[in-house]
Amino acid sequence: MKNIEVKRITHNEVEQLQQIGRQTFFETFSEGNTEENMKKYLEEGFSLEKLTMELNNGSSAFYFALLNNEAIGYLKLNFGRSQTELQDDKALEIERIYVLEEFHGKKVGQVLYEKAMQIAKQISAQYVWLGVWEENPRAIGFYKKNGFLEFDRHIFKLGDDEQTDIMMKKKL
Repeated sequence: MKNIEVKRITHNEVEQLQQIGRQTFFETFSEGNTEENMKKYLEEGFSLEKLTMELNNGSSAFYFALLNNEAIGYLKLNFGRSQTELQDDKALEIERIYVLEEFHGKKVGQVLYEKAMQIAKQISAQYVWLGVWEENPRAIGFYKKNGFLEFDRHIFKLGDDEQTDIMMKKKL
């Protein structure tokens, strides 16, 4: 898809981030989870307080994918101690790449991924890593296509449900 702009999200755009964050998470995971667990996670994981704190963290960065100045996806990266698990100064974590459902298959995720890889090179990361739900074959296929390999698994808690994420990484 042409004309996609990638722009760093500022703290003034926290409500827009909350809206797209909740919408894309719901679109991606609601079918495989209970309504109660989804509601709880959307309220807590995408609260304005939590997102504001994450935006103000200098070791994390958020980016919108914009089409005609409308957010159609977003990216969250973590550096150093802000990484959810490995906390390796030589690594970059892609915590989230989410795209609105109507734009799936239109290369928006690839544009966000390429932004992440550009930043990884800028900070001289030795590898990029991420966690992806084992029941999300679309995302797993996307990362495998981009050269990521499975190296471990971890538990992700969605409400009261413990789910397994596949941890993947790509050496640079």
